[in-house]
Amino acid sequence: MDWTPTIADRQGPLYQRIVNALADDIAAGRLHQGQALPTHRALAQALGIDLTTVTRAYAEAQRQGLTEATVGRGTFVKAPPAANARAPASPGIDLSMNLPPQPADADLDARLAKALSDVRAEQGLAAYLTYQHPGGTPAERQAAAAWLDDLLPALPPERLVVAPGTQAALYALLLIHAARDKAILTEELTYPGLKAAAALAGIGLIGVAMDGDGIIPAALDRAARGGEARVVFLMPTIHNPTAATMPAERRARIAEIIRKRKLTLIEDDPYTLLAPGLAPVASLVPEQSYFAASLSKSMAPGFRTSLVAVPSAEAGHELTAVLRATLQMPVPLMAAVVARWMRDGSATKIIGAVRAEAKARQDLAREALAGHAYAAHPSGLHIWLPLPGAWPAERFAAHLNGRGLAVVTSDAFATGAAPPNAIRLALGAARSRAQLAKALDILSGSLTARAPGSVVV
Repeated sequence: MDWTPTIADRQGPLYQRIVNALADDIAAGRLHQGQALPTHRALAQALGIDLTTVTRAYAEAQRQGLTEATVGRGTFVKAPPAANARAPASPGIDLSMNLPPQPADADLDARLAKALSDVRAEQGLAAYLTYQHPGGTPAERQAAAAWLDDLLPALPPERLVVAPGTQAALYALLLIHAARDKAILTEELTYPGLKAAAALAGIGLIGVAMDGDGIIPAALDRAARGGEARVVFLMPTIHNPTAATMPAERRARIAEIIRKRKLTLIEDDPYTLLAPGLAPVASLVPEQSYFAASLSKSMAPGFRTSLVAVPSAEAGHELTAVLRATLQMPVPLMAAVVARWMRDGSATKIIGAVRAEAKARQDLAREALAGHAYAAHPSGLHIWLPLPGAWPAERFAAHLNGRGLAVVTSDAFATGAAPPNAIRLALGAARSRAQLAKALDILSGSLTARAPGSVVV
């Protein structure tokens, strides 16, 4: 059915606007019992939003009794809701968004207050309330280049752009290459933000086969041989969603293919600061690579700061020009705080505290999911959980949602039509270890429960 809700004039999270619009259309008689709703993918495209948001909205609508889903047939409208029967707006524990935990040892509140006080004492806060350089000031770029020296040795500041988040930089890079390429290569499961940005830029995604170590070199070589795509997007460290971390040997092989096939690499490394020790692929082929080290997953998303190494000073000017045209500049005050923390060692201490908390949460997951096969990194923020055949991912997510736990299904990450039957669980999103333990208990119990409607033989 071609149902497209009007959500622009509604308040609240996007997914809840969809649920509320659905409830209102059912109550008003615009939708009738038994009518088919659009597929998750079709509604996401119609609204121009991320597939994850629609999946969450449909799961919440089912939890509220507005719809029913049948595997292989789709989602259908149920009877009109009784007056005042609408359920609470959100599940009790939302582990769908991959966020870094905020441990007490990071002491972000106190550190931020001190940094702002120091900035104010030096030259006042008003200086940061006007326009600044869109790629970061020379001092910020110099501090960032020095801080990244372990990952990208001797990186000149002119080959570094301070961007207002990796998502902004990624979209800008796609715009730069949109006139040259109609598609880019990426892992067969990839970051939903890339999918959204590529759709907006009119660029297709060609998914390349993966295994437990990430993208398969021979598969990448075959995909690049035809010349249809000249750009490859990779996440080699704690891949989102599979948690695969590419070993050094494979990184070298991938770099060889990139050089041989004259590809341009966009390496997204939001988790590399939580799992140091491996050289980025970009460091092996810097003249053909963009490398983005975001602070959103290792410190906090609100800083909106990403450090983007570029192949040349000219490439930096090009990226900066597109950022200026779309988002103008990083948030000056936040960029100043981050640069100060890089210079005085605070950034390293904060990331160390986040890493320790992530490890503790992975320990909780390992204990709770003993006996269940899943993929994770010891200091990663998420786990990738294949599901038993009796539990299709969409139905399992709806089941969890009905018990107050939100997760993300594999559809959100898939570049092809047949995603694996799996979910991603974001451990860092829980407010505390106690809340995470409760979520893991719900998850573990649901995995061992018989799926509704399954047949015992």
